[in-house]
Amino acid sequence: MALVPFPSKTAGAPGPRDPDDDADPEESDAGKMSFLEHLDELRRRIIYTVVSIGVGFVISFFFINEIFDFIMRPLKQMLPPGGTLIYTDPTEAFVLYIKIALIAGLILASPAVMTQVWLFVAPGLYSNEKKWAIPFVVMSSFFFVLGAAFSHYVVFPLTWKFFVSFTTDIVTFAPRIEPAFSMYLRLLLAFGIVFQMPTLILFLARMGLVSAGFLLRNFKFAVLIMVIVSAVVTPDGGGVSLVAMTGPMILLYCLSIFLAWMFGKVKGPESV
Repeated sequence: MALVPFPSKTAGAPGPRDPDDDADPEESDAGKMSFLEHLDELRRRIIYTVVSIGVGFVISFFFINEIFDFIMRPLKQMLPPGGTLIYTDPTEAFVLYIKIALIAGLILASPAVMTQVWLFVAPGLYSNEKKWAIPFVVMSSFFFVLGAAFSHYVVFPLTWKFFVSFTTDIVTFAPRIEPAFSMYLRLLLAFGIVFQMPTLILFLARMGLVSAGFLLRNFKFAVLIMVIVSAVVTPDGGGVSLVAMTGPMILLYCLSIFLAWMFGKVKGPESV
């Protein structure tokens, strides 16, 4: 008796196999949650994030004197001879110590924070997309710390020197510690967030939402948006930090195009 081949699910010759089609539809259905379940999951992730930052805060507070010197001493050294940072409110220095420990705790807990972000998003992903959990956590944490380091060692010293340069024999620059640290903190967080661009675009490309060709075609519009964003988030009106932010953003955008080209979702010939 002749064997009859088992019929395929679709008629016609099979086309090229898309590796993203290996996802289990049952997993996709299982990943669907109601609105209240989403809220409960969000609440849980926020609690874990706050606890992670709290642990980082406690650890950082044990080393607060060393962290304070690491941040504030370079500011004092760039002041004119004999210049010093001052505070005029009795609680100002104490509150500054708390803020510094909190920011240090956030940086220390950044892997745990990014893990909670991923765990909140993961239920809506297919099984083949969930394997990117570790790369997401590593990349996002690495680029956040890299952006913070770039702000600390490059951008903020340039911005600070710009303001110090207006000191004359008539006008002396004697900054308060609170506004000085606020400027430092704003730049630090801005660069930490901006440096997430490659991570964000990589995962958008993996989901097929953007492509290298799309990013390349819209390069000029992206540069315009980068300049506007830099002008909004940078604290000085002299343009020093604006230029210092726009340049790295353009380089990160170019890196993002490369990552989208290398790791973006493969499409069939009809989609090209």
